[in-house]
Amino acid sequence: MLVDSHCHLDFDVFDADREAVLARATAAGVACAVTIGTRLSRFDRVRALAESSPRLFCSVGIHPHQVEEEGVADPARLVALAAHPKVVGIGESGLDYFYDRSPRDDQKAGFRAHIRAARETGLPLIVHARDADDDTAAILAEEHAAGAFSGVLHCFTSGRALAMTALELGLYISFSGIVTFRNAEDLRAIAREVPLERILVETDAPFLAPIPNRGKRNEPSFVVHTAAAVADLKGIDRARFAAATTVNFERLFAKAVVPRP
Repeated sequence: MLVDSHCHLDFDVFDADREAVLARATAAGVACAVTIGTRLSRFDRVRALAESSPRLFCSVGIHPHQVEEEGVADPARLVALAAHPKVVGIGESGLDYFYDRSPRDDQKAGFRAHIRAARETGLPLIVHARDADDDTAAILAEEHAAGAFSGVLHCFTSGRALAMTALELGLYISFSGIVTFRNAEDLRAIAREVPLERILVETDAPFLAPIPNRGKRNEPSFVVHTAAAVADLKGIDRARFAAATTVNFERLFAKAVVPRP
């Protein structure tokens, strides 16, 4: 039994066959998935999707790409929206200096606002970090010193230093299909080093489909390929890895109740 800890099932690309996508995930042994908030202006859609199935949960937040358009989130509003029983995390939020679609100062302010909401609600922070390792590490460490919070670096593609900082702060590392790509040996080296009890897996669907489905639209059922790859990297039985990452998910996303067969 696996969990897709991060996907975007509210995106329009799933409108034609969303029910079939969910059925394939169940058939593949994916117990549940978290569909991630990226805009408060679309949160009603995300929440309604989570409400539609006991196998779906959601988060609330503003992606760093959307901060300029959506504005820096008010922590109090995030806290209020997070009271819904299906909201199990805060984010995704963080820093993206690769595309720089929002001003960096606004991204930083938005990141800190989400951290404050995570601290207040006790829900895990879902962190997006791309080409911003130093600033991400600095903000996480500074904010953690001001008050502890839990969280996960999602779709991890950063360097070892950021991974180690996150682990020292008690955060988790989530691996996506990128870990299966041929040019991702540095990432695979980090995956070997991260303790099993701090690993999650995800699809980030519809993006980043793992080998053998690279180039296709990603979907939650494909998380089995990422999980198999990381299990093999760690030299452990795939069933044990699936069980461990599900326990990790339940520990971090404590508000989510993972359905059992």
